Amino acid sequence: MKSLFARKPIAALVPEGEEGAGLKRQLGTIDLVALSIGAVIGAGIFSSIGTAAAGQIAADGVTVVRYGAGPALVVSFLLLGGVCALAALCYAELTAMIPQAGSAYAYTYATLGELVAWIIGWDLILEYAVGNVAVAIGWSGYFVSLLSGFGVDLPGWLVHGYREVLLAAPDSPIKHLMTDAPQIGGIPVLLNIPAFVAVAAITWLLVIGVKESNRVNRVMVAVKLIVLAVFIIIGVQHIDTANYTPYAPNGFRGIHQGAAIVFFAYIGFDAISTAAEETKDPQRTMPRGILLGLLICTIIYVAVGAVATGLVPYKQLLANDPLAAAFNQAGLQRFSWFISLGAVVATSAVLLVFQYGQARILMAMARDGLLPKWAAKIHPKFRTPHITTLVMGGFVALWALIGDPGETYDLTNIGTLFAFTLVAVGVLVLRKTEPNRPRPFRIIFVWPVAVLTALACIFVMLGLPAQAWTRFGIWLLIGLAIYFAYGFKRSVLRANS
Repeated sequence: MKSLFARKPIAALVPEGEEGAGLKRQLGTIDLVALSIGAVIGAGIFSSIGTAAAGQIAADGVTVVRYGAGPALVVSFLLLGGVCALAALCYAELTAMIPQAGSAYAYTYATLGELVAWIIGWDLILEYAVGNVAVAIGWSGYFVSLLSGFGVDLPGWLVHGYREVLLAAPDSPIKHLMTDAPQIGGIPVLLNIPAFVAVAAITWLLVIGVKESNRVNRVMVAVKLIVLAVFIIIGVQHIDTANYTPYAPNGFRGIHQGAAIVFFAYIGFDAISTAAEETKDPQRTMPRGILLGLLICTIIYVAVGAVATGLVPYKQLLANDPLAAAFNQAGLQRFSWFISLGAVVATSAVLLVFQYGQARILMAMARDGLLPKWAAKIHPKFRTPHITTLVMGGFVALWALIGDPGETYDLTNIGTLFAFTLVAVGVLVLRKTEPNRPRPFRIIFVWPVAVLTALACIFVMLGLPAQAWTRFGIWLLIGLAIYFAYGFKRSVLRANS
């Protein structure tokens, strides 16, 4: 039992991220901020913001699944910004001490032991892979909408996955595809081809190099910021203050559940810590990149939320493309195609950063023997973890081909919040076990900050539906079975000791 919680010494973690021993260091503060905006400003603000504001009603038209925040969506964003700011401080302290690619997995290995590290690593696979499926399907929806605006309409059976149609409500406009789509052996052919192609293209880009991927990400970040600036500048001129009444139609319960829904918008900043091994002067650059990126993204979210709920009554935001829908409802249809373009670019950037992060976490776990050795291999020319990038890219692409986004949002949120909680606990453990270790970035009032971070994350988790907790528990049980069947026997740390 004691060996299950054996901690990996930080002295062993740090050399793995040194120049020449691991990945190539070539990212600066601006690159990290761009990665942060690329990951955070995406599917959340262009998709889940509508559900967070309006709430969600079950297929029976009566049962309330989630209560919406209404115009108080801005308060939900501020609440989440505060929670993530606390978590970001914890990440900043640990990533400056441990500039390695494993993110929360590496931090918990050094603080809470191997079993907890495996759990958090398995949890991060859920966060990145499952979240990317939802983002890919959302990308497909906006891409199809953009093409439609130019008179190009793709067949429904080529843009909707099998499970998306299967789980759709009986009155859904896509339900007819179960009988109208071409069939093979009595099974309808329902494939989300755009989502599959998007993931495949991003995977190829990540294999050929971080520098090339970063250049593309910068372009996409610039485009999405321009689109959101246009939305804010034009939208603020057409705000009807009557739409802000009632401000919080469902009270704090709506604000709380709205925050739990829209938390999907914030999960990307965790991916920045996975770039520690490819960052120049990570002890200084990582804390700056994480905190500055989060601040910029929170300001953007608050501004967009205030404008969107002021343009139209909040219930009209319940759509797959809420920002474009807000412009349409406000009589600004001539700009809606521009918003759709921004959504396509924004979600492309999220796909890139999420695929980037998950491959590096798997690489870190393979280094420790908890996963097969091939997952730790680095391409001799491109200096990227090419095998894990290809494997996870294929996994996400195939799932996106047939999957349903509604099954993935809550799982991604609960997984990320769980990771944030363990990182906060890890900061406190390391302060007790290694109080004299140099800390390039040091949290002031660490106990109040770390304890409040953990409690705040648990509080947001409680706003998620019971089904999310059940599926999360099943996922963790599967992970434990894999660990005891494979990782426990092949652990490098256990072999060395």
